[in-house]
Amino acid sequence: MFNSRIVIASAAALIASSAVASAQADTAIDPDAIAALNKMGSYLRSLNAFRVQATVTTEDVLDDGEKVQRMSNTTLLAARPNRLFVQVVNERKPRDFYYDGKSFTLYAPKVKYYATVDAPPTIGELVDRLDDKYNIEMPFVDLFRWGTPESNLSDITAATDLGPSVIDGTTCEQYAFRQDGLDWQVWIQEGEYPLPRKLVLTTLTDDARPQHTSVYSWNLAPSFNDAAFAFVPPKDANKIKLAENTLTDLNVRKSDGGAEKHEKP
Repeated sequence: MFNSRIVIASAAALIASSAVASAQADTAIDPDAIAALNKMGSYLRSLNAFRVQATVTTEDVLDDGEKVQRMSNTTLLAARPNRLFVQVVNERKPRDFYYDGKSFTLYAPKVKYYATVDAPPTIGELVDRLDDKYNIEMPFVDLFRWGTPESNLSDITAATDLGPSVIDGTTCEQYAFRQDGLDWQVWIQEGEYPLPRKLVLTTLTDDARPQHTSVYSWNLAPSFNDAAFAFVPPKDANKIKLAENTLTDLNVRKSDGGAEKHEKP
Protein backbone atom coordinates (compact mmCIF):
# COMPACT_ATOMS: atom_id res chain seq x y z
CA MET A 1 0.00 0.00 0.00
CA PHE A 2 1.33 3.45 -0.94
CA ASN A 3 2.44 5.29 2.23
CA SER A 4 1.84 9.02 1.77
CA ARG A 5 3.42 9.82 5.11
CA ILE A 6 6.78 8.43 3.93
CA VAL A 7 6.60 10.53 0.75
CA ILE A 8 5.75 13.67 2.73
CA ALA A 9 8.56 13.00 5.21
CA SER A 10 11.05 12.42 2.38
CA ALA A 11 9.96 15.59 0.61
CA ALA A 12 10.29 17.55 3.84
CA ALA A 13 13.79 16.19 4.39
CA LEU A 14 14.79 17.10 0.85
CA ILE A 15 13.47 20.65 1.24
CA ALA A 16 15.27 21.02 4.57
CA SER A 17 18.52 19.75 3.05
CA SER A 18 18.23 22.20 0.15
CA ALA A 19 17.53 25.04 2.56
CA VAL A 20 20.63 24.18 4.60
CA ALA A 21 22.80 24.02 1.47
CA SER A 22 21.44 27.37 0.30
CA ALA A 23 22.06 28.92 3.71
CA GLN A 24 25.62 27.57 3.75
CA ALA A 25 26.26 29.04 0.29
CA ASP A 26 24.96 32.41 1.41
CA THR A 27 27.04 32.46 4.60
CA ALA A 28 30.17 31.46 2.64
CA ILE A 29 30.17 34.92 1.06
CA ASP A 30 31.00 37.70 3.48
CA PRO A 31 29.32 40.86 2.11
CA ASP A 32 32.05 42.98 3.67
CA ALA A 33 34.65 41.19 1.53
CA ILE A 34 32.65 41.89 -1.63
CA ALA A 35 32.18 45.50 -0.55
CA ALA A 36 35.94 45.84 -0.07
CA LEU A 37 36.53 44.65 -3.64
CA ASN A 38 34.02 47.16 -4.98
CA LYS A 39 35.56 49.97 -2.95
CA MET A 40 39.03 49.10 -4.22
CA GLY A 41 37.81 48.95 -7.81
CA SER A 42 36.07 52.32 -7.55
CA TYR A 43 39.20 53.90 -6.12
CA LEU A 44 41.44 52.46 -8.83
CA ARG A 45 39.11 53.82 -11.52
CA SER A 46 39.33 57.28 -9.93
CA LEU A 47 43.11 57.49 -10.46
CA ASN A 48 43.99 59.61 -13.48
CA ALA A 49 47.68 58.71 -13.44
CA PHE A 50 49.78 56.29 -11.43
CA ARG A 51 52.91 54.19 -11.44
CA VAL A 52 52.94 50.74 -9.87
CA GLN A 53 55.80 48.29 -9.51
CA ALA A 54 55.36 44.60 -8.75
CA THR A 55 57.62 41.79 -7.69
CA VAL A 56 56.09 38.77 -9.37
CA THR A 57 56.66 35.09 -8.55
CA THR A 58 55.06 32.44 -10.73
CA GLU A 59 55.21 28.69 -10.14
CA ASP A 60 55.42 26.36 -13.13
CA VAL A 61 54.75 22.62 -12.87
CA LEU A 62 57.18 20.34 -14.71
CA ASP A 63 56.13 17.11 -16.42
CA ASP A 64 57.17 15.09 -13.36
CA GLY A 65 55.06 17.28 -11.04
CA GLU A 66 57.94 19.31 -9.59
CA LYS A 67 57.19 23.00 -9.08
CA VAL A 68 59.73 25.63 -10.11
CA GLN A 69 59.56 29.39 -9.70
CA ARG A 70 60.05 32.22 -12.16
CA MET A 71 60.68 35.79 -11.01
CA SER A 72 59.84 39.07 -12.73
CA ASN A 73 59.91 42.75 -11.86
CA THR A 74 57.12 44.60 -13.60
CA THR A 75 56.46 48.34 -13.84
CA LEU A 76 53.35 50.07 -15.16
CA LEU A 77 52.86 53.77 -15.88
CA ALA A 78 49.29 54.71 -16.78
CA ALA A 79 47.66 58.02 -17.70
CA ARG A 80 43.96 57.71 -18.35
CA PRO A 81 42.27 57.44 -20.70
CA ASN A 82 44.75 56.52 -23.39
CA ARG A 83 48.41 56.20 -22.43
CA LEU A 84 50.19 53.21 -21.00
CA PHE A 85 53.70 51.82 -20.61
CA VAL A 86 54.55 48.44 -19.09
CA GLN A 87 57.97 46.88 -18.65
CA VAL A 88 58.51 43.25 -17.65
CA VAL A 89 62.07 42.49 -16.56
CA ASN A 90 63.24 38.90 -16.20
CA GLU A 91 66.03 36.66 -17.46
CA ARG A 92 64.05 34.72 -20.05
CA LYS A 93 61.41 36.87 -21.75
CA PRO A 94 61.66 40.57 -20.97
CA ARG A 95 58.93 42.63 -22.64
CA ASP A 96 58.05 46.29 -23.13
CA PHE A 97 54.51 47.46 -23.94
CA TYR A 98 53.81 50.94 -25.35
CA TYR A 99 50.42 52.56 -25.93
CA ASP A 100 50.13 56.22 -26.95
CA GLY A 101 46.40 56.35 -27.66
CA LYS A 102 46.77 55.55 -31.35
CA SER A 103 49.10 52.56 -31.63
CA PHE A 104 50.27 49.67 -29.47
CA THR A 105 53.77 48.22 -29.65
CA LEU A 106 55.14 45.07 -28.07
CA TYR A 107 58.95 44.96 -27.94
CA ALA A 108 61.14 41.97 -27.00
CA PRO A 109 64.53 43.55 -26.11
CA LYS A 110 66.39 40.25 -25.77
CA VAL A 111 65.70 39.18 -29.37
CA LYS A 112 65.18 42.78 -30.63
CA TYR A 113 61.84 42.13 -32.31
CA TYR A 114 58.89 44.49 -32.16
CA ALA A 115 55.37 44.61 -33.53
CA THR A 116 53.07 47.62 -33.83
CA VAL A 117 49.30 47.63 -34.45
CA ASP A 118 46.59 50.26 -34.51
CA ALA A 119 44.96 50.67 -31.11
CA PRO A 120 41.52 51.70 -29.82
CA PRO A 121 41.08 55.03 -27.98
CA THR A 122 41.09 53.85 -24.35
CA ILE A 123 43.15 51.59 -22.09
CA GLY A 124 40.12 49.42 -21.29
CA GLU A 125 39.36 48.80 -24.95
CA LEU A 126 43.02 48.08 -25.61
CA VAL A 127 43.36 45.32 -23.01
CA ASP A 128 40.18 43.70 -24.33
CA ARG A 129 41.35 43.80 -27.95
CA LEU A 130 44.78 42.39 -27.12
CA ASP A 131 43.17 39.52 -25.26
CA ASP A 132 40.50 38.78 -27.86
CA LYS A 133 42.44 39.34 -31.07
CA TYR A 134 46.06 38.54 -30.21
CA ASN A 135 45.74 36.26 -27.16
CA ILE A 136 47.88 38.69 -25.13
CA GLU A 137 46.91 39.49 -21.56
CA MET A 138 48.45 42.73 -20.42
CA PRO A 139 50.33 42.68 -17.13
CA PHE A 140 48.31 44.40 -14.38
CA VAL A 141 45.11 43.87 -16.38
CA ASP A 142 43.15 43.32 -13.14
CA LEU A 143 43.82 46.90 -12.11
CA PHE A 144 41.60 48.07 -14.97
CA ARG A 145 38.85 45.47 -14.49
CA TRP A 146 38.21 45.30 -10.76
CA GLY A 147 34.75 46.62 -10.01
CA THR A 148 33.61 46.63 -13.65
CA PRO A 149 31.08 44.23 -15.24
CA GLU A 150 34.06 42.21 -16.52
CA SER A 151 35.07 41.39 -12.95
CA ASN A 152 32.37 38.66 -12.77
CA LEU A 153 31.61 38.95 -9.07
CA SER A 154 28.84 36.39 -9.55
CA ASP A 155 31.54 33.73 -10.12
CA ILE A 156 32.69 34.01 -6.50
CA THR A 157 31.47 31.09 -4.37
CA ALA A 158 33.25 32.04 -1.12
CA ALA A 159 34.56 35.32 0.26
CA THR A 160 36.22 35.78 3.64
CA ASP A 161 37.72 38.69 5.56
CA LEU A 162 40.84 37.21 7.18
CA GLY A 163 41.67 40.29 9.21
CA PRO A 164 44.58 42.76 9.44
CA SER A 165 47.97 42.08 7.89
CA VAL A 166 51.07 44.11 7.03
CA ILE A 167 52.70 44.20 3.58
CA ASP A 168 56.05 46.02 3.35
CA GLY A 169 55.20 48.11 6.40
CA THR A 170 51.71 49.05 5.15
CA THR A 171 48.68 48.00 7.19
CA CYS A 172 46.21 46.04 5.05
CA GLU A 173 43.13 43.88 5.35
CA GLN A 174 43.53 40.38 3.94
CA TYR A 175 40.67 38.78 1.98
CA ALA A 176 40.30 35.26 0.54
CA PHE A 177 38.02 34.30 -2.35
CA ARG A 178 37.12 31.10 -4.16
CA GLN A 179 35.62 30.45 -7.56
CA ASP A 180 35.59 27.55 -10.00
CA GLY A 181 39.17 26.34 -10.45
CA LEU A 182 40.76 29.19 -8.53
CA ASP A 183 41.48 30.36 -4.98
CA TRP A 184 42.79 33.88 -4.63
CA GLN A 185 43.76 36.35 -1.93
CA VAL A 186 44.16 40.10 -1.99
CA TRP A 187 45.65 42.42 0.62
CA ILE A 188 43.99 45.86 0.46
CA GLN A 189 45.57 48.91 2.06
CA GLU A 190 43.55 50.34 4.91
CA GLY A 191 42.49 53.98 5.11
CA GLU A 192 41.62 56.46 2.39
CA TYR A 193 43.81 54.76 -0.25
CA PRO A 194 42.34 51.23 -0.73
CA LEU A 195 45.08 49.97 -3.02
CA PRO A 196 45.87 46.30 -3.63
CA ARG A 197 49.24 45.58 -2.03
CA LYS A 198 49.52 41.85 -2.66
CA LEU A 199 47.72 39.28 -4.81
CA VAL A 200 48.03 35.49 -4.67
CA LEU A 201 46.35 33.16 -7.16
CA THR A 202 46.21 29.40 -6.58
CA THR A 203 45.20 27.18 -9.49
CA LEU A 204 42.93 24.36 -8.31
CA THR A 205 42.70 22.49 -11.60
CA ASP A 206 46.28 21.24 -11.17
CA ASP A 207 47.01 18.80 -8.33
CA ALA A 208 50.28 20.65 -7.66
CA ARG A 209 48.32 23.84 -6.83
CA PRO A 210 50.77 26.28 -8.50
CA GLN A 211 50.63 29.87 -7.29
CA HIS A 212 51.13 33.28 -8.84
CA THR A 213 52.10 36.06 -6.42
CA SER A 214 52.43 39.81 -6.99
CA VAL A 215 53.55 42.35 -4.37
CA TYR A 216 52.81 45.97 -5.36
CA SER A 217 54.31 49.35 -4.56
CA TRP A 218 52.53 52.53 -5.69
CA ASN A 219 53.28 56.09 -6.79
CA LEU A 220 50.07 58.11 -7.19
CA ALA A 221 51.81 61.27 -8.40
CA PRO A 222 54.32 60.12 -11.04
CA SER A 223 56.22 62.52 -13.26
CA PHE A 224 56.25 61.73 -16.99
CA ASN A 225 55.89 63.19 -20.47
CA ASP A 226 54.37 61.90 -23.71
CA ALA A 227 57.68 60.35 -24.74
CA ALA A 228 57.27 57.74 -21.99
CA PHE A 229 54.47 56.09 -24.00
CA ALA A 230 55.96 56.37 -27.50
CA PHE A 231 58.07 53.54 -28.90
CA VAL A 232 61.22 54.51 -30.81
CA PRO A 233 62.74 51.37 -32.35
CA PRO A 234 66.46 50.84 -31.76
CA LYS A 235 68.55 50.83 -34.93
CA ASP A 236 69.17 47.08 -34.68
CA ALA A 237 65.52 46.18 -33.94
CA ASN A 238 63.49 44.14 -36.44
CA LYS A 239 59.81 44.78 -37.11
CA ILE A 240 57.53 41.76 -37.41
CA LYS A 241 53.80 41.21 -37.66
CA LEU A 242 51.84 40.46 -34.50
CA ALA A 243 50.18 37.08 -34.90
CA GLU A 244 46.43 36.97 -34.37
CA ASN A 245 44.85 34.47 -31.96
CA THR A 246 48.04 32.42 -31.56
CA LEU A 247 50.95 32.53 -29.15
CA THR A 248 54.25 33.31 -30.86
CA ASP A 249 57.71 33.74 -29.43
CA LEU A 250 57.03 37.47 -29.29
CA ASN A 251 53.63 37.13 -27.59
CA VAL A 252 53.92 37.47 -23.85
CA ARG A 253 52.76 34.45 -21.88
CA LYS A 254 49.77 35.17 -19.73
CA SER A 255 51.83 34.67 -16.62
CA ASP A 256 54.74 36.97 -17.56
CA GLY A 257 54.00 39.89 -15.29
CA GLY A 258 50.27 39.28 -15.28
CA ALA A 259 48.03 36.59 -13.88
CA GLU A 260 47.31 33.23 -15.40
CA LYS A 261 44.23 33.22 -17.61
CA HIS A 262 41.35 33.13 -15.16
CA GLU A 263 38.06 34.99 -15.15
CA LYS A 264 38.74 36.68 -11.84
CA PRO A 265 37.29 39.87 -10.38
